[in-house]
Amino acid sequence: METNAALVGQWRSLLTCYNTIACDLDRSLQDAHGLTMSEFETLDRLVETDCEKCRMQELAVDMYLSQSALSRTVARLEKHGLVQRVLCEYDRRGVFVEVTEAGRRRHAEASKTHLKVLAAHLPAEALEPVG
Repeated sequence: METNAALVGQWRSLLTCYNTIACDLDRSLQDAHGLTMSEFETLDRLVETDCEKCRMQELAVDMYLSQSALSRTVARLEKHGLVQRVLCEYDRRGVFVEVTEAGRRRHAEASKTHLKVLAAHLPAEALEPVG
């Protein structure tokens, strides 16, 4: 039973760490750039793929958001001119999302804040390669 208590303790510690960082990220990104953590993460994934456009389904697979939450996030980004949705020409059910130039600029600015918050919370030794 002690092993179970230790595992639960580790899990709770991990959750506390995640929630602390996530709240700081959300607050910092919102204050400085008008983005929620989910909106930044969506822009980050789109910019990181470095392709002209990405299918919503492909984006959803890599994210921690449900399909409906991602759709709402993309709608907010689209409302602010940071992304645009485009229907797939050969499959009318398919929807692509692409980052606009304004979205790329906002992402570039917000990336600095994102990295600053992560560096403040994550110890450098945790970033060292294992092995």
